[in-house]
Amino acid sequence: MIARRWHGRVPADKAKDYLEKMRTVGLVDYRSTSGNLGAWCLLRREGDEVHFEMLTFWTDEGAIKRFAGSELTKAKYYDFDSDFLIEMEPEALHYEVVER
Repeated sequence: MIARRWHGRVPADKAKDYLEKMRTVGLVDYRSTSGNLGAWCLLRREGDEVHFEMLTFWTDEGAIKRFAGSELTKAKYYDFDSDFLIEMEPEALHYEVVER
C-alpha cells in the first residue's frame, strides 16, 4: 500500500469554500479511482492561511497513475484550484505503508 500526501495553502477567508470544493470534487475523484483505498482532507489554520493536506491510500503505483497521470509525483490540480491556492506546489509525496 502507498500513502500519497498533497499539501496546499489558501487564504483563511477562502477556506470554507475550498473545503466544499474538496468535499464535492476532490474527495469524490480520489475515491472513485480504481485502486484507491481511502481519502481524507486534513486542515490546519496558521494565521491568515489554512493548510490543506489530502491524505490518500492506494493499492499500487498504477492506481496513483490512474488518478494523477503518468508522472507519479506530479501534483494533480483542478480548474478551480488557481482561484484559491496561494501557491501551486508541483509535487505530492509518497510513502510506503508498512503497517496498518
